[in-house]
Amino acid sequence: QVQLMESGGGSVHPGGSLQLSCKATGYPFIHACMGWFRQRPGKERELFATIDIAGGSDYVVDSVKGRFTISQDRRAEKVYLQMNNLKSEDTAMYYCAANLVTWGRSGEYCYKSPFDYFGQGTQVTVSA
Repeated sequence: QVQLMESGGGSVHPGGSLQLSCKATGYPFIHACMGWFRQRPGKERELFATIDIAGGSDYVVDSVKGRFTISQDRRAEKVYLQMNNLKSEDTAMYYCAANLVTWGRSGEYCYKSPFDYFGQGTQVTVSA
């Protein structure tokens, strides 16, 4: 079955960096849109970065663009989230997600499509 396992969360100071990883198993890795969601305290879960694995096209929302980068390693069947210049408002539980239906188009198309599978999440805390 589809399994997504996040790792790499932790506590950092403002301005610091973290890289999250998501290991995907249980399906052909290339046949997917992958995304990163986060849920900040008191907020709903929000999607902010997506990547179409087959074509490599990615999409990042404006609020984190320039600080967050999504990437993939097909051989390792992993998706990464590089987070730089972290701010206190980035404190959240971060989730990896997969959409196995609407892949093969673009990262932006992935962003507009529903995600069916989620990992357990990894906590990121940014504080002084």
